[in-house]
Amino acid sequence: MSSVSETVDKVDQSLESMGIDGIQENLENILDFKQYLSNQIPAVTGFCLKVVMAVIVFFVGRKVIQWLLKIMKRSLERANVDAGVAQFAGSLGKAVLYLLLIFNIAISLGVKESSVAALLGTAGVTVGLALQGGLANLAGGVLLLLFKPFVVGDYIIQDQSNGCEGTVAKIEICYTTLLSIDNKKIVVPNGTLSNSTIINVTAKENRKLEIKVGISYESDIHRAKRILEDILKEDSDTKSDAGEMVVFVDELGDSAVIMGLRVWVATEKYWSTRWRLNEKIKERFDASGISIPYNQMEVYVHQKNEM
Repeated sequence: MSSVSETVDKVDQSLESMGIDGIQENLENILDFKQYLSNQIPAVTGFCLKVVMAVIVFFVGRKVIQWLLKIMKRSLERANVDAGVAQFAGSLGKAVLYLLLIFNIAISLGVKESSVAALLGTAGVTVGLALQGGLANLAGGVLLLLFKPFVVGDYIIQDQSNGCEGTVAKIEICYTTLLSIDNKKIVVPNGTLSNSTIINVTAKENRKLEIKVGISYESDIHRAKRILEDILKEDSDTKSDAGEMVVFVDELGDSAVIMGLRVWVATEKYWSTRWRLNEKIKERFDASGISIPYNQMEVYVHQKNEM
């Protein structure tokens, strides 16, 4: 029995050596942390509710923005505003409305207005330095809408190396969309367009059509001129009352007399008229015995007699 009592005494001594006060202090810390969590539950719950409300506000705001953009688009169409201006205004309005929506959501989450404004200012400077090309495209879009070198529906040619051409489909904040003849979609930065030479093919109702064709020196140039004049007068799409309708001898070339004609045609019928006149000229010249020379190569073979 004495050994058991000695063991109990040793355990008590070891507990005392561990420090009952330290255990109690640890328990108090745990209880304090538990109390802290209990006190923070309302704040965490409130923040989670704010996040949920922010998500709901974002989706509702997106629907409202789409509705406002539709109203703005219809209003601009009723006011007969240029389609390019309407597209640009729609893109700009969408960006501004989404920025305001995000700004309000940030404020509702407890972020101060001054902090948001400072953040937006800093972000604006940073993004501006990083995206100088994007800002150039934005400025280019504004210039295109102010000076209107072309509008939606025009056929334009970007006259520079690696240039492109097509019908203008959309003019947006930073980019203009063209559709090529074979219906390829071409997206061109507005900054590039505003700094390029643009040929607007369909800006005017009428275009001057010029065709040149060579005839042999043996052919009668007066007869050729009469044939060309008759072709122009007979064609239904040539505008004899729009000014110049001339047939002329343009050049005395090395191997041909270059005849030419100029006439006004409607812009939308330019190519069809050009192709039809070329066909008629060839048929009439062939029927009248007027030859159209073409480049030929003569090869002479000299055979050397071997002794």
